[in-house]
Amino acid sequence: MGKHVMGVLVKNHAGVLSRVTGLFSRRVFNIDSLAVGTTQDPEISRITIVVNGDSYTVDQVAKQLDKLIDVIEVEHLYKEESVTRELMLIKVKATSQNRSEIIQLVEVFRSNIVDVSATSLTIEVSGGSSKLEALIEMLKPFGIIEVVRTGVIAISRGE
Repeated sequence: MGKHVMGVLVKNHAGVLSRVTGLFSRRVFNIDSLAVGTTQDPEISRITIVVNGDSYTVDQVAKQLDKLIDVIEVEHLYKEESVTRELMLIKVKATSQNRSEIIQLVEVFRSNIVDVSATSLTIEVSGGSSKLEALIEMLKPFGIIEVVRTGVIAISRGE
């Protein structure tokens, strides 16, 4: 059992995402993360799916995905052969006393402050899931108001 990242190229048609995710639910597979967007070709979308399961079952699901009409390609994106990133927006309580401390923390994590109010800061951070989790832990003492995450996107290394 472990996390598996799959890249699925599909025709950009209505209902395709529903058929793809339906295949996972029929196999009683929980999707940990799902990100969808168009590729360089607006008629093709890429679905990045992160699931937790054993290799055999994930391979079986990949074979079934490959049989769906609008699926062009299914690719396993192994950790050492791919680049994965996630985007997170995190809103944290900020006072005049702790604002500079939060700003320093944001700089250490190579993140950006994208919104400032009298009582909060909103931070944008991208990177691996462990980086995002680490920032959350560091910001907890200040008081996290809200967290929004995109889910994992991934691309294979090289050509």
